[in-house]
Amino acid sequence: MGHLLESCATTGMRRVMQHWDSVTIVGVGLIGASIGLALRERGLAKNVIGVGRRASTLRKARQHGAVTSTTTDLSRGVRDSRLILISTPVERIAPLVLEATAGCKPDAIITDAGSTKLKIVRTVEFALRSSTDRAAFVGSHPMAGGEKTGPEHGQANLFEGRVAVVTPSKQSNPEAVRQIELFWQLLGSKVVRMSPKDHDRSVAAISHMPHLIASALAAATPAEELQLASTGWMDTTRIASGDPELWRQILVQNTNGVLKSLDKFEKVLAALRRALERDDQGKILQLLQAGKQRRDSLGN
Repeated sequence: MGHLLESCATTGMRRVMQHWDSVTIVGVGLIGASIGLALRERGLAKNVIGVGRRASTLRKARQHGAVTSTTTDLSRGVRDSRLILISTPVERIAPLVLEATAGCKPDAIITDAGSTKLKIVRTVEFALRSSTDRAAFVGSHPMAGGEKTGPEHGQANLFEGRVAVVTPSKQSNPEAVRQIELFWQLLGSKVVRMSPKDHDRSVAAISHMPHLIASALAAATPAEELQLASTGWMDTTRIASGDPELWRQILVQNTNGVLKSLDKFEKVLAALRRALERDDQGKILQLLQAGKQRRDSLGN
């Protein structure tokens, strides 16, 4: 299970970590741009370097104020930074981490913002298992975002009050783990430490399965009925507007976790169906009350 860390770091560590000369963000979409905006607004970095494949996206990030400079050359973008964040679709994260380690300073720390962790961490650590003089990698995942993509939708306050999960393994450098935890705290997040395996199990239930269900609901709704769509349908299916390719990658990388969560969901759905078929109004009420109680427990 996850361990919630205190949001206030020690005074000494805060002095050490409250400013970076250069930070590199690889992938300047919604999350990457929001990280850049938060760093700049909070005065945490003098230079924020954006790395990407498309010059048009990099230009938008620069115009939006998320980065101070940009490049399409990853090795050039990471060579002077001691903090590097990979914020791309999950299938590209591990290869980019490995490419970054080949071009950055050996005392740099690399983290990511991917929605899956186990496959990424295992791939990176297996590839670097015999390396000693290299940058440290620590996986992480800010539980924040939205269905809109692109740097123009970045928000400096996106991470304030939100959970950021940090996922060290037995091979992780302890000091690098502490610094990545402090990094997310300085962006306003509540940090939870979890193993990569526990992370993927939890986000399957709280994030990945809900997206799958919202997409299925939207796809199953006849087009001719949409003229009556109001807040109930719109609220329930909002996340189905997320980038389909990005979500394909997430679901494929966390298939086992999503399938286990779907098993639990299908049992509840089957119980509700049986209650409807049998006109068991007591059971219907019980299931609806269970759902309301779980939702209301969050308080918002």
